Amino acid sequence: MTTKRAFIFPGQGSQLSGMGAALYESNPEVRIYFDQADEILNYGLKNLMFHGAEEELRRTEITQPAVFLYSYATYKSKEHEIASAVAGHSLGEITALVAAEALDFESGLRLVDARARAMQVACELTESTMAAILGLDDDVVRQICEETPGIVVAANFNCPGQVVISGETIAVELAAESCKKAGAKRAIMLSVGGAFHSPLMEPAVELFSQAVNTMQFKQPSVPIFQNVDASPSQDPYEIKSKLIGQLTSSVLWTSTIENMRSEGITEYVEYGSKVLGGFVRKIHKEAIITSFE
Repeated sequence: MTTKRAFIFPGQGSQLSGMGAALYESNPEVRIYFDQADEILNYGLKNLMFHGAEEELRRTEITQPAVFLYSYATYKSKEHEIASAVAGHSLGEITALVAAEALDFESGLRLVDARARAMQVACELTESTMAAILGLDDDVVRQICEETPGIVVAANFNCPGQVVISGETIAVELAAESCKKAGAKRAIMLSVGGAFHSPLMEPAVELFSQAVNTMQFKQPSVPIFQNVDASPSQDPYEIKSKLIGQLTSSVLWTSTIENMRSEGITEYVEYGSKVLGGFVRKIHKEAIITSFE
């Protein structure tokens, strides 16, 4: 029986100082992507990735293009079998679309850059943050967010027992304390630029929509399971709509892997980090997982 595999791509949070330097030196075939990125973005992304401080790499407008570039270059550097589906966590969804040839590399990079800049604008409007809640049921986290004063939502459903909440800083701190009182093993405040995947990203939607609607999307070579509803699509118009909706919607990663499993996917290949592979192991325990970073 033919193995059904998915290629998966990480989002913001997987960045590290020095990322891509060894790949650039050792693999002449992917140098073109790093060099092309410098030409397109015109601010020395390659140097920031190879030599920049952690704090610089945490800036949303730098992090997102860096993660996209590194993940895609890692993907292109490997010999790989054909996938049955693709998916990406948050911005990784755009990397997945490029891997599935719905967008070319330049269009994908420009779209990530537009997304990052739009989200940075939204981040600067409100004091906001995110927190990881470990060891508490998804529905309990949802309910606590709903009952907490201010804006705070369950933003990332990463795997059973790990939900990331997002919103106004004070509301996130209050909700995190309530989660601990409700039995969470840990509530970890995250070092992020703002409240991603929450209503506070609404100011980014119009700016990002303009960028998406200028891009020519093709039908991807395989279905992409998107964050907004965790369901597969190959329709360019549907993909664009979900990509825009993702900014203010939750990342349904647990449901994505569950739905891939239902479609017969048994193997997952992650490019650019090992973070998603760890999530997959907790969702689909029998899966074969390979991570390249």
